[in-house]
Amino acid sequence: MLIDELTQQELRDLLVKNWMAHDGSWFLNCYLRLGIDEANKLNKAAIKTLAPMEVKRVKNLSQFRDKKKLENYEEVKEFMKDAFSVLKGDFMDFTISFPEENCIHWEMNRCFAYEGMKRLGVQEQYECGVIYRVSRWLKELGIKHKIKPRIKKCLLNTQGKCEGDFLIRFY
Repeated sequence: MLIDELTQQELRDLLVKNWMAHDGSWFLNCYLRLGIDEANKLNKAAIKTLAPMEVKRVKNLSQFRDKKKLENYEEVKEFMKDAFSVLKGDFMDFTISFPEENCIHWEMNRCFAYEGMKRLGVQEQYECGVIYRVSRWLKELGIKHKIKPRIKKCLLNTQGKCEGDFLIRFY
């Protein structure tokens, strides 16, 4: 059977690509039927619904399966590394780093979502779902945070680059 012949990387790539293709198809159909404003709202609502499931599933498969709450920066850092190790596809050209205490830095080089919005001609109206999703993960984990810079529309479109920080707080 094919599943027995695939490497771990091939299986991960197939699953992530199919999942992202479904996500893009879903967004496209929302946009075509309802317009970009409603597609943005529905996209964020779907992310808000999905985030608890993603966090729970990653936690259950990771070293954090028995923890109700992550308690410090090192745990958040390890959780994020775990999550991205299974949910990020190779075609997703971004990095996360941890440059200082309580800071998660991201840099998006070539954004797959932005490229899709450009093909639709709605990149100026697109509200970033990628960073919103990570923010929802943190919220699900009970981690208070701010995003710097604040994001409403796509940063690649408004600032020419997508880069920023999640500044997290414990108390």
